[in-house]
Amino acid sequence: MDQHAKSISFVLNGSTTEMLVQTHENLVELLSRLDLYGARESCGQGLCGCCTVIVDDIAVSGCLYPAAFVDGKTVTTIEHLDHDVHLSPVQQAFIEEGAFQCGFCTSGFILMTHQLLEQKPMPTDEEIRDYLAGNLCRCAAYPEIINAVKSAANKMART
Repeated sequence: MDQHAKSISFVLNGSTTEMLVQTHENLVELLSRLDLYGARESCGQGLCGCCTVIVDDIAVSGCLYPAAFVDGKTVTTIEHLDHDVHLSPVQQAFIEEGAFQCGFCTSGFILMTHQLLEQKPMPTDEEIRDYLAGNLCRCAAYPEIINAVKSAANKMART
């Protein structure tokens, strides 16, 4: 680290974390230094959703989000969704519906789906498409993704 490093403290997946970050470092880079690789930088422009991370209950593009900005905030990554050793209903639905092919974009879709279902527990197909419009799947698993979101909504409604 050089003289431009900043000390930050934040809650990461339920645990307080303190780090030194470079002023130019983005959130994906910081997470990879912590051996968390679910958020992946793909486009580097915040257009594809592969780098999605939840910061204070809001989905952000980790490739554009300066790491220093998480100081004092709560960060949730895909790695935290199964923190109790069980897959979340959304993760389970994605598996059951085959809502992925290569899997590169899957963590972003799953985090966005979690956020969608917190805001709108039973979304319509149109609402799902609209909400997930910022996430791109190059393998074109879109029909399966829509089915997975609806399946997850049904699973969550039963619990």
